[in-house]
Order: sequence, then C-alpha cells, then structure tokens
Amino acid sequence: MLLSFYPVLFFMILFIAEKPSLGRAIANGLSTQQTKGEGYISLPNGDVVSWCIGHLLEQAVPEQYNERYKKWDINDLPISPEQWKLTPKPNTKKQLTVLSKLIKKANMLVNAGDPDREGQLLVDEVIHYCGVKGKKLSSIKRLLVSDLTLSAVKKSLSSLKENQEFMPLSASALARSRADWLFGMNMTRAYTLLGKKAGYNGVLSVGRVQTPILGLVVARDNDIANFVSKPFYEVQALLTTQDGASFNAKWLPSEACAKYQDEEGRVVYRKLAETVALKTKNKQASVTHVIKTDKKLNQPLPYSLSALQIDAAKRFNLPAKQVLDCCQSLYEKHKAITYPRSDNRYLPRAHFKQSNEVLRAIASSEPTLQQAIEGSDFSIKSKAWNDSKVEAHHGIIPTAKTINNSALSVNEQRIYQLIARQYIAQFYPVHCFSEQVVTIEIAGGDFQAKAKAILVIGWKVLFNHNSDEKTLPVLVNNQTLTCNDSVVVDKQTQAPKHFTDATLLSAMTGISRFVKDDSIRKVLKDTDGLGTEATRASIIELLFKRQFLIRENKSIYSTNNGKALINSLPDIATTPDMTALWEAKLNDIAHKKLNYNAFMTPLVDNLYALMEQARETPLNRFLSLENTQKTSNFKKRKPFKKRKI
Repeated sequence: MLLSFYPVLFFMILFIAEKPSLGRAIANGLSTQQTKGEGYISLPNGDVVSWCIGHLLEQAVPEQYNERYKKWDINDLPISPEQWKLTPKPNTKKQLTVLSKLIKKANMLVNAGDPDREGQLLVDEVIHYCGVKGKKLSSIKRLLVSDLTLSAVKKSLSSLKENQEFMPLSASALARSRADWLFGMNMTRAYTLLGKKAGYNGVLSVGRVQTPILGLVVARDNDIANFVSKPFYEVQALLTTQDGASFNAKWLPSEACAKYQDEEGRVVYRKLAETVALKTKNKQASVTHVIKTDKKLNQPLPYSLSALQIDAAKRFNLPAKQVLDCCQSLYEKHKAITYPRSDNRYLPRAHFKQSNEVLRAIASSEPTLQQAIEGSDFSIKSKAWNDSKVEAHHGIIPTAKTINNSALSVNEQRIYQLIARQYIAQFYPVHCFSEQVVTIEIAGGDFQAKAKAILVIGWKVLFNHNSDEKTLPVLVNNQTLTCNDSVVVDKQTQAPKHFTDATLLSAMTGISRFVKDDSIRKVLKDTDGLGTEATRASIIELLFKRQFLIRENKSIYSTNNGKALINSLPDIATTPDMTALWEAKLNDIAHKKLNYNAFMTPLVDNLYALMEQARETPLNRFLSLENTQKTSNFKKRKPFKKRKI
C-alpha cells in the first residue's frame, strides 16, 4: 500500500515537480539515500518527491458539461461554462492518483513546477483539484529550479519562496487556458459546421494564436502573388581624390524630382536618371558635409528560446520544434544548459561568480570553443547581468557541468555551441566602430557616400565577422574631388519574401509590426508576441499537421485550404491585433496590473458577436476548400440569446 511504511510521527513535505527528470534532480539535491516508489521517491526523513507528467488535467469537453453538446449545433453556440471543470488526462490518470494520495498524507507542499506561468499553473491546478484548503493551502512553498545540476538544485532548495507570491502567474495561465478553450472550441465548431454546409467534410480548426499565424502567411503569400515588379533607377558616381583614392556615391534626388518618384522615393523615369548621369560625368565635385560618429554595440544578450530558435533556423535551417526538442534533451538528459523555455535574456548578478566554472565546463565540453575562451576577459561584466530584468527565469546559458560532446546528436552539438558562444561573448569587449556619412555636390546635385570603420572588433570576432567593410578615404568639408564616371543603375522592385521558420518566429515575437490598429500597436511593446516561448514551435507544427501550411526548402507557404479558411473568417480572427492585445493583458495579469475577471468578462461578451458574425458568413467563401460543392446559403435565424451552461 502506498507509503504504508511511513511512521505517523513524520512531518512529511511533498515536492511536486513538473516532470520526472526534475523530480529526480530534486531528490538528488535532498538526499543520496532514496527509496523509489511507483511515481514518487521517498527520503529517509519522511519527505517525498513526486511529479506531474506535463499537464495531468485538461479542460473538460463541452459534452461533459451537457450531453447535448456531443452533437455539434450552431444554435448551441457560444458555449460558455459558468463553473469550469477540469478532467484527468486518460494517459496520466495513474500518476494523478499517486499525487492525490501523497497530497492528502503530506503536511506541507512545495510547488516545483517549471519557472514560468504554465509550470506554476500545472502544479497549482493539481493541488486545487485534490481539494487542498485552509492553512495547508496558504503555507505552500515554491521551488524555482532553472539548472538541473546538483549544485544548482541544492542552492534552489536553500531558498524556497512562498507560493502565494506566484498566484498572479497562475491566474495569467488560467486565463489563457480558458480563453483559448472558449475562442478555439466555439469558432472551430461554428466554422466547421459552415464548411460542412458548403460541402467540406473536414474539421476547420480555429485557434486564438494558430489562426493569426496562418493569417500572416496567407497575407504574405497573397502580397507575393499580386506583386507587380516595377523598374526604378539610381545614379552612381565614381569619385576620386587628388591623392588618387576612389569611392562611389549615390545620387540623392531633390524635391523638384518628386513627380518622377514613387511613394518610396525611387526614381521611376529613366530619362531623368540619364540626364543626371550625363550632366555629372567628368565634372568637378565638392564635399559639402561630413558626419563622423563613433558608435558602440554591446554584447548580444544570452538567448531566450525564441531568439535561439530564430538563430538556429537561420544558421542550420532547423524547425522551431526540433530546436526545442534539442534544448529539452540538453536540459533534462545531459544537464548541459539551464531551463530552456525562457522568454528572458538577462542573468542574475549572483551568477557572475559562477562564470569561471561555466567557462571551464564549456572549454572541456566543446573543443571548438577553447580558443574563444582563451581570448575572453573574465573581468568584463556585460549588461546581461541585471537583477531588475530577471523574473522567474533567466536567459539560457550553459551549466557548469562538463559533458561528453560525442554523446550529443549533431543538432544538440549545434544548439549547445550557439548557447555557449553567446555566453562567451559576455566576456569580450564591446564592439566599437565609426560611421561616416559624406554629402558631395556635383553639378548642382547632391550625392551621398556611407561607410563604417571598425575601431575595436570586440565580441564580433566570435561570430565569423566579415571584415570587408566598405571604407572611405579621409574627407573634409570643401574638399575638391573629380567625378570620373556617372552611370545609371537599372533596378527592379522586389516582392516580399515568403516566410521561413526564422522570419515567422521573428514575426511572432515582434508582432506589433503586423498589427493594423494604431491604438493597439501603441499598447504593445516590441517584446509582446503571439503565443509563449513554450508553445510557438508546437503551434507552427500544428498548422503543418493540419495541412494549412507546407514547407518547401526554407520557405513556408499556405495551402489552398489554409487560404480558404482565412478567407472565411472575420478579420478579428485572422489578424494578430486581438490576440496580441490578449497576450499583453495576460502579461499584465502576471504582473498584478490586471485581474482575471477584467480580462475574461469582455472576452466572453465578444463571443456572442463572433457567433452572430459567423452565421452571416456567405458559404461561397468555403468553395475553394478541397471536396467542396455548391450549396445554398445558411437560412436566416433569430439572433443569439445569451445562455450559460
């Protein structure tokens, strides 16, 4: 019988980890003497470590609220629970039973979920599902582990926090979970039923995050398909100094040329460019303005998951899900990196004391980086170490554990190298360069030349920096030059490029660039994005699985079904405006700037309008779906009345 060997007098502390790997690491940090049970590890002092296996609970499906919802009917929408229900996931029900018995026996609980909002909720919801109340509930502790090495786990165990401090994180994750259920389930049912009326037999899955991502790709594909390339013209002058040094300068059209330019300021009338070239060739020139600015570029911050996925996609063409899988293996199996699902790029100041150990571990683990470490300066402290910007977790960095490089897969080696090199960069000087912008007058027209000169290469030496920078000779105001030649350069406007894994992830993390509503864009920051670090990869893969997207080489394209789905939906569901604003509000909940009800109430109200809008959707919008056939439009029905389950 479970834990029957425990003496009654023991004061039992139960640590609940998010995954078995974390549970084992916590147990190792507590004691070397362990008794392994089925789904838990017991320790000599009576304490127990157990774990979830990801989410043990999930939102109940509509028919678990009311049997009639088993049959999809547009007249039942929107479905909006008054009392929310969670149900055990069938494949992990056994572990939930183990935890339930342990929670009842324990005198004190420690939430050891991963250090993010999902990790917080994942354990909290199990505790609440098991009926913990009163003093036992209010006395729960929080263990934050970002590094599975033994020394790091022991350090975390020595600084437990109050779980109550992290309730806003739970509230944020709970609001996200319920909002996704409400929006996704109701919209999917509504548009699947409409698609069926139009002759389509599949499920038209709609999601708060996945559908705007699909909308971005469809919009980009449409822009490319409708793009008409147009010619434009530039004039390049070849100039020489009295000392014989030569360089090129580009013509800057004056305001008088505006009628010969497009909206981007490009000259579209070739005759004008030819006239300028002819007029300036073999003419004397004069330097009218010289601006020289010395600039600095700080070390690149350690990676967040999205930043790592973007770089890995650019360098190795790795899909986001594959990068996340490699990171999980490096974190859980090899204990080579810190917590990977991080959206933070800063490090706690206290960690700086461990930097020597981390760098030594990198040198021993990755021979290709030994020379880079030898060139580093341990006294340099980059801006990455900033306690004010570190929250529940910090940037992804190597641990102080030496690993066997040959035990890693090729892609795991690549990811480890990226993370390690980014960390090493913190111990190299700032990159310094000068930027020179020179304006030259030739025959009454202005030309401009730009160039950069490296002053201190600094950290860029680690990143295969191209030293072939364009340079200019020393130039001063009123200096006389000669225009030896002036030529017209024929160019064509270029269509936007198809999304790749890297650019789609970049769009998701900096979504404000794609938000149409000016008022919403002002609310959002550059760091606000679609989805979370932990979900972005799986959401992109889901769109491929549902055959709304396809991948050809590096490019990502929308399928006909993907286009048809976006065409059938209202803009609010296909553009990032609404869901990006949701993400900003969920972040506000996590930071105690907004409460749960202030987020959920208007969201539920808006569902009724969305369902009414769905009813009015013409069925001909679905006809480009595979296996569609023409049918008559939906018959008009009375407006929806608000109903609750």
